[in-house]
Amino acid sequence: MSTIGTFTKSENGYAGTVRTLNVNVKLKFVPNDKTSDKSPDYRVLAGNYELGAAWAKTSQADRPYLSVSLDDPSFPSAIYARLVESDDGSYSLIWSRPSND
Repeated sequence: MSTIGTFTKSENGYAGTVRTLNVNVKLKFVPNDKTSDKSPDYRVLAGNYELGAAWAKTSQADRPYLSVSLDDPSFPSAIYARLVESDDGSYSLIWSRPSND
């Protein structure tokens, strides 16, 4: 697992930065007007450009998190990650490579 971003929570969602070897972008998670149960809870934006979506989930340990999907034509494939609250109240975007099982 790798932390690829740090975020803060506000009344309007979350804001922060994703940093990898090839990506350094400021993102915001804004609440989405859900039209169905499968619709995302948040839209992920870089400026006015929609880069992904996030769904509110609860872990087996009963901790809330966001399941995040990010994609861009410059990415070799979509990035799937989790936005989780840290002990200090900040939020970390955690990515892990999918297994080939």
